[in-house]
Amino acid sequence: MANSIPAAVKVIGTPGPAGRSSPEGSQVLSKKKLQDLVREIDPNEQLDEDVEEMLLQIADDFIESVVTAACQLARHRKSNTLEVKDVQLHLERQWNMWIPGYGSDEIRPFKKACTTEAHKQRMALIRKTTKK
Repeated sequence: MANSIPAAVKVIGTPGPAGRSSPEGSQVLSKKKLQDLVREIDPNEQLDEDVEEMLLQIADDFIESVVTAACQLARHRKSNTLEVKDVQLHLERQWNMWIPGYGSDEIRPFKKACTTEAHKQRMALIRKTTKK
């Protein structure tokens, strides 16, 4: 269990032999794509070279950590195949992110916040004063 990624999964952008990330051609987010995203938000905005590099590194690190954790979940279910549900479970539990359109279409249970007695009393007081 020294390697946390099953052999059947190739992670894009993983460090190579010298500890460097793979070339930009295999990155999920390239500089051009990043610049296009920035232009969509604000056509007049220009990122510094250092900022671009940092954002690309953050994106690569995020993807690597998500894939690694999802692979561990796949291994936990005794599977050699990484499935969408593994990625979804990690994103939901660790990042509170839901990707619409992927995986199951089941309705997610909504967790209603428990209301304390003090909160109920404050709300009753507010309702009472707004009726006057």
